[in-house]
Amino acid sequence: MIEQLRETCRRLLDEGSVQVIIGYGDSLPGKPARPMFIRKSEDVDQLTWGPHCLPNLTAYLKRKEVKALGNAAIVVKGCDEKALVVLTKESQVDRASLHVIGMACDGVGAPKCAGCKVRTPRFADEVIGTPSDAEPKAGTRPVTLEDLMAKSPAERWEFWKHEFARCVKCYACRQVCPLCYCERCIADKNRPQEILTSASLTGNFAWHIARAFHLAARCVECGECTRACPAGIPLALLNRTLAEQTEESFGYQPGTDPDAEPVFGSWKATDKETFIR
Repeated sequence: MIEQLRETCRRLLDEGSVQVIIGYGDSLPGKPARPMFIRKSEDVDQLTWGPHCLPNLTAYLKRKEVKALGNAAIVVKGCDEKALVVLTKESQVDRASLHVIGMACDGVGAPKCAGCKVRTPRFADEVIGTPSDAEPKAGTRPVTLEDLMAKSPAERWEFWKHEFARCVKCYACRQVCPLCYCERCIADKNRPQEILTSASLTGNFAWHIARAFHLAARCVECGECTRACPAGIPLALLNRTLAEQTEESFGYQPGTDPDAEPVFGSWKATDKETFIR
């Protein structure tokens, strides 16, 4: 798959259909692959593919510096492709100027792909590899959503107090998220100040709850927020809770259907109104 990937990228650059390749490069042993931006065909041999290719590269498509490089080709896994669908629906990506290279999940995408059922990118311009029948290696989480929801409200409150108390307000979760693309985040505003900038429990709660609501019906559960958090806070659990409510109430799963109308900005007569009390 590595050689096929390199040949594909070399062809795209040589024919001039793209000006930059967004892919993976090797890093230190035991560490995730580092994102690479290849602009010359002679450099495509630096691209790699394997179990260490964890970052969701679609996060870079929201950056002005990357957009300025010209038409891009991007390497995506099935779970990351869902973010690309949402970004396109929200007019953050010009899909016509983007060449998507899908990598089939044959187990090499584990463990991050373990929570995603999309084994092969479905909307890519071309797909490399064939998905295997073997299930991806299960990822590890401090607690599952089922475990968390089995607790009483008081116990869940204590759980999140303990988790958020470790937050250092580094905003790695925001920076790595492909769907956080506001030019000025609410956490950076001080006139008025909506969220305390200090790493206090009050400010931490306000930040993480606000971010979770901003991702409601949008989060594609790529798991990047949990992976990037230096404190090891299971942030994806918050988003998973809202995702289940979205699917139950509206039958909507973000990023799975490019033609589906998003929950926000659309209305159907059959929409449930159980949230009204």
